[in-house]
Amino acid sequence: MAKILLVEDDDILADQIVNWLEGHEHHNVELCADGMEGAEKLEYHKYDVAVLDWGLPSLSGIQIIRQFRAAGGGTPILILTGRDKIHEKEEGLEAGADDYLTKPFEIRELSVRIKALLRRPQAFVGTKMEVGSLAIDTTEHRVFCGSREVSLQPKEFDLIEFLVRHKGRVVKTQALLEHVWSSDSFVTSETIYTYVRALRKKVEEAGGDSSIIQTVRGVGYSVREPDK
Repeated sequence: MAKILLVEDDDILADQIVNWLEGHEHHNVELCADGMEGAEKLEYHKYDVAVLDWGLPSLSGIQIIRQFRAAGGGTPILILTGRDKIHEKEEGLEAGADDYLTKPFEIRELSVRIKALLRRPQAFVGTKMEVGSLAIDTTEHRVFCGSREVSLQPKEFDLIEFLVRHKGRVVKTQALLEHVWSSDSFVTSETIYTYVRALRKKVEEAGGDSSIIQTVRGVGYSVREPDK
């Protein structure tokens, strides 16, 4: 069973796809009809496959893909569209889509293509990220300030990695609770505050600039490049 994001504003088609994927294939499908909402879900939640319509309200499927890939997102993406010209297919694939299905289509063909994407190895995502003097190696699960290693607990690493992946943007507290502590229902916003405070202290002790981890009161947290 896979977790699939479906972003489709055609209610009839969306219902057909959800009914087939959940009823026949036993997948877990999250459905939304708005491009901005779909982009936020794809950014902050983990899916095995995403299925996006090209023409969506507020943000097109192509825009979602470009934004997601630019941020390092590796989830396999299949795009649905009525556009069938070769140059349009090239645009979709070059934007970062893994597959392209032209409407109208048989639900069984969509199912086969999703199965193929689920068998495909996840795309490689860069293992080194930097912000200020802080460097993160996501393969080795190690963090450095200059030449000095910052010793972090597993959840501390998960938290700083998630924040740095979304560098320059405000990450809502709820998104951190769902992504970093998704398996622990007893965690609260106070827990995140405690971890952020510990992270800042450890970064400072290693000679780094703790101001890169910023609190946005009433909203969440953000990692930003230090002021010059």
